[in-house]
Order: sequence, then structure tokens, then C-alpha cells
Amino acid sequence: MGEHVIKKMTDFSERSIAAVKSLELLCKNSDGSNLRVGVESLGPENGDAAFLCHAGEQLIGFLSWYTSDGTQANINGMVHPEYRLQQVFRRLLDLARQEMEAQGIQTLRYRIPSGSLSGAGCAAQLAANLTSSEYSLSLKQYHAREPRYPELTLQVEQPDDYEFTVMCSSQAFGDSESWTRDYWAHTRQPGRITYIAKNNHMPVGLIRVNKVDSRTAVIHDFCVLPSCQGKGLGRDILAAAVEDLLLQEPDTHIRLGVVTENAHALDLYLSVGFAVMGEFQYFTGPVSCR
Repeated sequence: MGEHVIKKMTDFSERSIAAVKSLELLCKNSDGSNLRVGVESLGPENGDAAFLCHAGEQLIGFLSWYTSDGTQANINGMVHPEYRLQQVFRRLLDLARQEMEAQGIQTLRYRIPSGSLSGAGCAAQLAANLTSSEYSLSLKQYHAREPRYPELTLQVEQPDDYEFTVMCSSQAFGDSESWTRDYWAHTRQPGRITYIAKNNHMPVGLIRVNKVDSRTAVIHDFCVLPSCQGKGLGRDILAAAVEDLLLQEPDTHIRLGVVTENAHALDLYLSVGFAVMGEFQYFTGPVSCR
């Protein structure tokens, strides 16, 4: 174990990122999984924090984390197949915990590819329980059609829109207003743009686009006021975001996540041209399980 060196990632050069991508591909092929650790979200400022484990010059372990609300951390991780059962991930987590606990993190949420026996086994050892599942989708071929609401517009959120943003997302997702305010406070980083959807000048929903790099855009926090749901507004909002905002930039890879149980939302995304690329499970446990 002494030859394993674990430290926080501070070098985000092309060479360092390539090493993480190489390990991700190796683990993905070895396990036959759809592993994705969010390499594009790494960075020294406003990016995911990451910790690395090396055996000599070889990268054998990786863990990254970020928080959306200041109390729960989302965890991505992987270990080289030849170095598993050697406590590599546990040691990475122990080092990351010191940073997370200092920042007030109380619970951890592990993102594991569906069907990954090693991942599920690791979650069990960490006292984490399955809490939700999510489909990962990517836009394959945009399906254009005449909008149902031709007066619908998407406008960049202004300061005066903040109360609507909190109210709409809180009601649509069923979260408390206080948690929603914390969430928005922790996720207002450069590259994340919130658009307010207005029909006949009245706000009806919102959609957020995160440009994680020059060629990748992630759609999230997409919601419609409960009183306006079931009327076709959702598809028009999503189509406008894809067609008017994202497809104008060539070679843009557009992706998003959908909770597995939300069949209606999945059908909406499929109708626009998204395709399911994989499924992930989320296991939640305490920040400390010593």
C-alpha cells in the first residue's frame, strides 16, 4: 500500500485530463458499463474537486465531488480493475471527506452505473442505500415540429426573475423553498445560464443550460409551473432551448438526465430526439461511516 500516492488534483492540463479519460475508458471497457465520471466538469475554479491515486506513474484511482446545496455532495469515482479490493477508493474518500466535512457536507450521494456489482458492493460497505435511478440521454437527431405555442419565448433570467425561479422550481420539483434557495445560491456559476420561458409575456417555466466545455451542453433544472403542466408547454420549451440556443453552435453535444420513474418526462425527451445512453443509480449515505 505504501507505493500508492493519493493527493488532490491541482493540475488540469490536457495531459492530466487525458490520464483520467484513459482510466475511465479502461474501467468502462473492463466492466462493460456506461461509466462517466464527469471529466468535463473538472477545473480549478467553479469545477468539481478531485482526488487522484497513483501507483508509480500510473493513475489507478479517481474521486470527484461537488455540492448543489451545501449539505450533500455528489460523488463520482473509479478504480483500476487490477487494483480493486486494495482500499483505493476508501482511501480517496477518506481524504476527500476532510475537505467535505470542513465545508459542512452531511451526506454523500454516489453515482454508480446500473448493473455495476463492484459499485453497488462499494456503496453497501459505505452504509449507502439506493435512493433513485436516472437515465442518461443525449440528443441524437432533433425532431422539429410546429410549436403549439408560437408566442413562447426564452429569455435570460434577470434579477427580477429570481422569486419566480425559486417558486417555479420549488413547486415543480416538490422541494422546500429554503432548500431551493440554497440550491440556486450554490449553483450560480459561470457557464450556467437560466432561461425563463414566457408565453404571451407570462412566465410559465424555466430551463437551465450548463456549458461544461466548448462542445458539451447539459440541460437541467427544466420545469413548468404545476398549473401550466399537461398542456404541451414543456415540449415547446425544450424544443426552443435545443433549436434556438444549442443547435446554432456546430458540433455541440447536448445531454441531460431523467429520473427513471418519470416515464412522462422520458417520452417528452424522446419525442424531441434524445436517446437513452445508459442508466445510473444513486446511493446515499452519511459523510462519516467510520
